[in-house]
Amino acid sequence: MVEAVNIVLLGLLVITAVAAIRLHDLFAVVMMFGIYSLLAATVFVVLDAVDVAFTEAAVGVGISTILMLTTLGLVGRWERRPVHRPFLPLLVVVVTGAALIYGTLDMPHFGDPDAPVHQHVAPRYLEQSPDEIGIPNVVTGVLASYRGYDTLGELTVIFTAGVGVLALLGIRRRRQDEATRER
Repeated sequence: MVEAVNIVLLGLLVITAVAAIRLHDLFAVVMMFGIYSLLAATVFVVLDAVDVAFTEAAVGVGISTILMLTTLGLVGRWERRPVHRPFLPLLVVVVTGAALIYGTLDMPHFGDPDAPVHQHVAPRYLEQSPDEIGIPNVVTGVLASYRGYDTLGELTVIFTAGVGVLALLGIRRRRQDEATRER
């Protein structure tokens, strides 16, 4: 049953991605990206990665959609015609995707009890984390203590991206205001 849900969700992800690529109305594209992020968050919930799902929902559906809608207000609603065919970017995406798929061929199957993570890392966290760091919830202990620098790095990246987008939006507004004053 779970496999059928995964197949349906992945199918919806593909349909949403293709629709976002094919549309020329940028508002509809932003909405498709929001739907895509929501579907990705649902996939993470089905995979029992609720913390990742929460992050995807907050960043992908929430913050990214707001930033894209704000940018859309500055650049207009309709896509301009490209001056060249996008064969090189398509080739880069296909080669990168093939390399990523090739890199996963020797991975253990999902949920395999003989996988290295289930033999070494997970038992240590489950058995020793309450004594080592004093936090009874293992997930919170891993995110806040063992992966604390990683979590701090993720927050730094998100903050820097937000500041960069706001700075870019502010520069464009100032230029538009200056151009309006000159007229």
